[in-house]
Amino acid sequence: MTTIHVVDEQENPLQRAPLVEGGHDFAGVTNIVANVAEQKTPRGWYLLFGISLMLLANLGAMIGYLVWTGVGVWGNNNPVGWGWPIVDFVFWIGIGHAGTLISAILFLFRQKWRTSINRASEAMTIFAVMAAGVFPAIHVGRIWVIYWVFPIPNQMAVWPNFKSPLLWDVFAVSTYFTVSLLFWYVGLIPDLATFRDRAAKAGRKVAAFAYGFFSFGWHGSNRHWLNYEKAYLILAGLSTPLVLSVHSIVSFDFAVSNVPGWHTTIFPPYFVAGAIFSGFGMVLTLMIPARKWLNLHHLITLNHLDNIAKVLLLTGTLVGYAYGMEFFIAWYSASEYEGFCFLNRASGPYWWAYWIMVSCNVISPQFFWFRSLRRNPMVLFIISIFVNIGMWFERFVITVTSLHRDFLPSSWDYFTPTLVDILTFVGSFGLFFTLFLLFCRFLPVIALSEVKGVMPEADPHHHPEHTPQEGHS
Repeated sequence: MTTIHVVDEQENPLQRAPLVEGGHDFAGVTNIVANVAEQKTPRGWYLLFGISLMLLANLGAMIGYLVWTGVGVWGNNNPVGWGWPIVDFVFWIGIGHAGTLISAILFLFRQKWRTSINRASEAMTIFAVMAAGVFPAIHVGRIWVIYWVFPIPNQMAVWPNFKSPLLWDVFAVSTYFTVSLLFWYVGLIPDLATFRDRAAKAGRKVAAFAYGFFSFGWHGSNRHWLNYEKAYLILAGLSTPLVLSVHSIVSFDFAVSNVPGWHTTIFPPYFVAGAIFSGFGMVLTLMIPARKWLNLHHLITLNHLDNIAKVLLLTGTLVGYAYGMEFFIAWYSASEYEGFCFLNRASGPYWWAYWIMVSCNVISPQFFWFRSLRRNPMVLFIISIFVNIGMWFERFVITVTSLHRDFLPSSWDYFTPTLVDILTFVGSFGLFFTLFLLFCRFLPVIALSEVKGVMPEADPHHHPEHTPQEGHS
């Protein structure tokens, strides 16, 4: 008697949507990732790195000019005391949110698709926070006495105001950076040891020493893996509340004030959703060129890009809901100041900025309802650029349109950025991309140990030669 066993593809999600394509085994995955660091540096990398260095030099020149001349070189005026530096700060902090969410929250929820993008996203988080930290430091004016902001006695007996959300920012962002850096580095250790062994085998003594030094003598023993997994889980647990708390505290910079357009309770969840939205947008902006230029398309598959697009669709819809709710509350509160502020945003002198924000953040993600567009790298890349533009304009609209027309019409003014404002912001991209290019060139871009851990071969019960076939008796 012969029985027919029909395989239901729905029973095997890895077969339906494989996390690693191309039929690679463990050695193949290692070769793909290690080849990026071991091959001869391509000319394209030198070109991009040179451009990034020039932008970074421009940032240093603008900061030097600012310190030498004073903050009058910015476009800040009497009502708009917070101009581009704060807009840029909030923008970069938001960029860093996707990395922690992918690494911590998706790890705790055992989302296996995160493994191919978490390493680069974590690096993006660290570099974005470093770029963000530049702007509050130079926004204080007299940078040579910036030590006054720290809780130490000084000759003027000035102590920080611990009730101010601006100081909460210092603790939140510094904690966020520290935990993210530890999380990223702990995850790197097993892969650095792999790079160490390959470099030693190839006779690259300097590289072997460097990778060995930073891998802390890792040799893959059971004790090492046990301690590693405990540390990684603890750091994931510490990072998870930071995803929600950091941008909530950034929003308090605005929400606790009495300025119309800022004084609203929706800001914490609104800022968190916007930060995740902008962060995932930057992940697409970086990962789509990287998977092509670094030949990572078998590890960063269309399924990964599809999932990121779904997150963008969800968070973009949440951001759009927040925009509508702001107008509703301004009307429902019957506050003439709130009502004027939001009508001024949509139809006042900065109407163009408001509608760029809405178009990029609310309309463009709606294309992701279509599966064919979610799996088209070119469409994804273009929309991710729009998302990044829209989220910068969101911070600009929140900051500038709430300040340029305050309670006294006699003090109204129009904010116009100066060339120094623009070049400083452009230079911050130089810092970000310089660090990211160095990361791509010398470190494992993809978490080898984690990708291998979610492959079917990692299952001790996996026997490919015994896989039942249709018509097997």
